Amino acid sequence: MSEFTGERLIPGSVDIDLLNEHLARYAFAARLARGKRVLDAGCGAGYGSAELAGAADSVVGVDVAPEAIAFATANYQLPNLRFEQASCTALPHAAGRFDLVAAFEVIEHLADWRGFLAEARRVLSPNGQLVVSTPNRLYYTESRGLQGANPFHVHEFDFAEFSAELQAVFPHVSLFLENHVEGVTFQPHAPGNMVEVRVDAGEPAPDESHFFVAVCANRPQLGNPTFVYVPRAANVLRERERHIALLEGELATKDQWLGKAQADLAAFDREHQKLLAMHRGLLEDLERANLWAAALDRELEERRARVTGLQEELAAEQESARATAEGYAAKVAELELDVRARTQWAIDTETRLTAEVRRQTAALGAAVEQLHRTEKELEERTAWALELQEEARRLGGQVALVRASRWMKLGRKVGLGPDIAAS
Repeated sequence: MSEFTGERLIPGSVDIDLLNEHLARYAFAARLARGKRVLDAGCGAGYGSAELAGAADSVVGVDVAPEAIAFATANYQLPNLRFEQASCTALPHAAGRFDLVAAFEVIEHLADWRGFLAEARRVLSPNGQLVVSTPNRLYYTESRGLQGANPFHVHEFDFAEFSAELQAVFPHVSLFLENHVEGVTFQPHAPGNMVEVRVDAGEPAPDESHFFVAVCANRPQLGNPTFVYVPRAANVLRERERHIALLEGELATKDQWLGKAQADLAAFDREHQKLLAMHRGLLEDLERANLWAAALDRELEERRARVTGLQEELAAEQESARATAEGYAAKVAELELDVRARTQWAIDTETRLTAEVRRQTAALGAAVEQLHRTEKELEERTAWALELQEEARRLGGQVALVRASRWMKLGRKVGLGPDIAAS
């Protein structure tokens, strides 16, 4: 469901005067739409396209917003009316496709309004017309007052600029001033077949007008009539009375809201005072914290200076260590060379000693063999000596026996027998 935002009007969701203001423009254009192929550029909710379809041969409503097209398609279904999503600056239609293009309250929303005017001229037939409206920038700015500029409008026009931009594209432009004016009607109770309208003459005042409406064409246009639109809800005073009653009801409701809001405000004020007291306490805490932080900053600065000194000392020590390391590296390289030399000497010595040991081992083997032979021979000679010793002992015993015999003693006395030594 679409909703009224202040720019896309939804019938039944707005004040009746505002609705009539928009319907009046479509009633103005419907006089030019009879039996024609019509394009409603920026059709919005589609109520205006349906108004044009009552007079036209066919109507196509286009709008860039998909939700607007969905709402229009669902709420305005007529055999000669269809809706399309498209940009007014890039219309998806062939050249010369339409006899009338209506663009009400659209041009001020477009950054490329000149591109839109060129597109409108492209899709119009040679005898076609563009009916375009826009709010008067001077009046609109004044009427909005403190609300400020309309956030939905990209560029607003005054009368001179609007006229100049249209005439730059279309050689024939008829300009009208749209105003929502007071009027009095005398309507017969029984239906009549004639309407008489009196419009008191007055000097046109473009700068004070509410809206500008222009009918643009490539060929000269006949007639320049004043058009008066009297809507179905024409009893303006009655409508305003109803509107005022509605506003009074809303005002009473708002007064109730205001009373509640004032009570809430008093409660909020009390809470605010508490918050202010808390705020003052927090400020005092913050001040103490700031003093503490300042002391920390000073201590941090001192420590940073100390760290800088330590870093410089470390850099010096690192440089000294680097030099020492380089010296150690050179010494290690020298020692490595010496170790390699000594290792080679040890290898050579081991090789030599291994050969010598092998030779000595061989010689030792021969000596051991000789020793074994000598030991065997010694054992043999020892056994022989022992045998000789035993033989000597035995012979010594025999000699002692001989000496002790009386025959030997008798022989020595007489000088006979062998001379046996005492040993």
